[in-house]
Amino acid sequence: MKYLLILFIPVLLWSVYSAASPSVAPGVVPASLQTNKPTPQPGERKVVKTNAEWKKILTPDQYAVLREHGTERAFTSPLNDNHEHGVFRCAGCRNPLFASDTKFDSGTGWPSFYKPISKNAVTEEADKSYGMVRTEIQCSVCGGHLGHVFNDGPKPTGLRYCMNGVAMIFEKK
Repeated sequence: MKYLLILFIPVLLWSVYSAASPSVAPGVVPASLQTNKPTPQPGERKVVKTNAEWKKILTPDQYAVLREHGTERAFTSPLNDNHEHGVFRCAGCRNPLFASDTKFDSGTGWPSFYKPISKNAVTEEADKSYGMVRTEIQCSVCGGHLGHVFNDGPKPTGLRYCMNGVAMIFEKK
């Protein structure tokens, strides 16, 4: 009888646990675990690092902008005057952000683009700092702060992605 009880207890515990757990179809995320963030699509990547790890791979200026939402001084980035053919990438994770053929001179002192290289290259967040509401642009892979987007850009989009040059690197093609 003692051995029968030892075999029966795990079965009893499993049946109580499974009855108390909500049944969810395979591959379905229970409502209690769902978030408002979109599920990464196949092939997308995410880079997550600690502050100490970011400080090891970024310069102090890059860290201040990408990780602490800082802003570089206007007209200080060499990328502002860069007119070569290539791709502007995130300085933190090397995600391609903007193609050189979408860059334009906005006169603001920061590299400006009228659209990202792809619709999934960047993400937008509401920025309510400094007593105003702006749209912050972040790298979709590492979440690094890149700059802001405004509705005063050229055709065809009418948008001005005003980016911190220190938050990007340029890859010549």
